[in-house]
Amino acid sequence: QVQLVESGGGLVQAGGSLRLSCAASGRTFSRSPMGWFRQAPGKEREFVAVISWSGGYTYYADSVKGRFTISRDNAKNTVWLQMNSLKPEDTAVYYCAADYRVHDPGYGSRSSNEYDDWGQGTQVTVSS
Repeated sequence: QVQLVESGGGLVQAGGSLRLSCAASGRTFSRSPMGWFRQAPGKEREFVAVISWSGGYTYYADSVKGRFTISRDNAKNTVWLQMNSLKPEDTAVYYCAADYRVHDPGYGSRSSNEYDDWGQGTQVTVSS
């Protein structure tokens, strides 16, 4: 099992950048596809980005494509979400999640139902 702790959230002006980190403990991290999701007040949790366990596959929600970048370092048990050109509509609590099931190195899911463990979340607020 993997325990996840997010950090790096905060308040930033529109157009600014933040880098979220998700530190994982547990031996299965290196074989776990990792996802980032977010939830804004009054809205359902939504997919943001995913990276396969090999790092060779990434996929982004249309709303963040070209602005956000997901990456990972299995030696450091960490996954990051670099967020550039932030917009007020990016304001949300951001969660990282781990998928423990056995997958090919190029697999990553956009469905929150396929993730087994979640961090506590980190707040990102973008002011206009």
